[in-house]
Amino acid sequence: MTIKLSLENLETVKNTAGVPSYPRSALKAGIVHFGVGNFHRAHQAVYLDDLFNAGRDHDWAIIGAGVLPSDEAMRAKLAGQDYLTTVVEQDNSRTGAHVTGAMIDYLKPGDVAAVVAQLADPAIRIVSLTITEGGYFIDPASGVFNPAHPAIAADGENPDDPKTVFGLILAGLKARRDKGIAPFTIMSCDNIPGNGEVTHAAISGLARLSDLDFADWIDANVAFPNGMVDRITPATGPREIGIVADEYGIDDQWPVFCEEFKQWVLEDKFPQGRPALETVGVQFVPDVAPYEHMKIRILNGGHAAIAYPAALLDIHFVHEAMEDDDIRAFLAKLEKEEIIPVIPPVPDTDLGDYFTLIEKRFSNPKIGDTIPRLAQDGSNRQPKFILPSTADRLGRGEDVVGLSLVSALWCRYFAGTSDSGKAIVFNDANAERLQAAALKAKDDPAAFLALSDIFGEVAASELFRRRFARALATLWEKGTRQTLRLYLDDKLAD
Repeated sequence: MTIKLSLENLETVKNTAGVPSYPRSALKAGIVHFGVGNFHRAHQAVYLDDLFNAGRDHDWAIIGAGVLPSDEAMRAKLAGQDYLTTVVEQDNSRTGAHVTGAMIDYLKPGDVAAVVAQLADPAIRIVSLTITEGGYFIDPASGVFNPAHPAIAADGENPDDPKTVFGLILAGLKARRDKGIAPFTIMSCDNIPGNGEVTHAAISGLARLSDLDFADWIDANVAFPNGMVDRITPATGPREIGIVADEYGIDDQWPVFCEEFKQWVLEDKFPQGRPALETVGVQFVPDVAPYEHMKIRILNGGHAAIAYPAALLDIHFVHEAMEDDDIRAFLAKLEKEEIIPVIPPVPDTDLGDYFTLIEKRFSNPKIGDTIPRLAQDGSNRQPKFILPSTADRLGRGEDVVGLSLVSALWCRYFAGTSDSGKAIVFNDANAERLQAAALKAKDDPAAFLALSDIFGEVAASELFRRRFARALATLWEKGTRQTLRLYLDDKLAD
């Protein structure tokens, strides 16, 4: 028998899961968060819940916000359970569940007036975002904000009727400026190098399409701290909902599963104040960049590296990929020989030890992370997680056999079938043109590298083109497993 997750039922829920020790009525909003997905609820919301449980900073509760039609489904589910979330942390040796209550409201997507009014409230001192790597309107090849994107251009022409996250934020900032209210800090929580700088470019770049003086005011007055976030958080489906019901007796319409490990490194740039997150494990540092490079290239790059060979070998779960000797060895060789050597030093961190931790985290069988999740949105992830390492090595005159193989595996994946002939289901906004290019590349490898918005200057390298062509031809001729073994035996290079 299950009990519905709600404030009213927390006394019963606490028999099987941890519950907030603070009264929700004591919380007041201090943060508006755009993008209330699984990662946010397993990361930022958990840190704040820990802080509130410690009796601290109850005026920093979260109000959720969104702009996509899919955001309404999440809002409705969370509203039906008083914005509570069951977070299930799963380590190799233990599993535990607790309910978080850091969110106190969720604005209805599409209600521009309500969102802008909330953003204009002086109590809101931070606006945070988890909108995925693809949500920042960045040109993949150049890494620069694209003001010509149709959605951005539309908001530039109609700033009073914004449709994008950045348009809404601008409207809120303008309302505050007009009322003499100090601007909130804008804090990205997405896996993007220099995420604060990227967010600044998007906000200021959009403002410049309609009001140059306003854009200058933003540049002079609004803070955009960089941050590194880390916690492996798979998607929620019937499996996860069923586990929470069966093992904890909780009827939660959208629980979150995640690993026990979490990390958050932030620059301390919050002119209007911030919660005391350092008391619950957040690291505040002068420069986040070294931590970002380490995490994005070793962890996110590692995920991108194993996703496509695993998919081509019909492997569904990430831990199963790590149980495959060839994939595990491929990841280790790639990281140790090509990725880690081009990562700058990180304060008080041994990169070899960090990779050992990553291997352990990837191997966790309990969180149920999936290969389809890792393989999605490659057109945004490859240029951020893989190709920068490729570019760095090429710039240093070093070989890229393994990194070229990663790109070739991605190309082979987009041909649409695994090695066994099983159809692959894509989840990428650019899937149609990626598949068209991948099919042409079977006979002409340059066709895939001609995706200049993705590969950029990397594709101009004769060495990369040669390594990519050899890897792709071998994948088609000998299959994924044999290609991995040739790489491991140092026999893939021509």
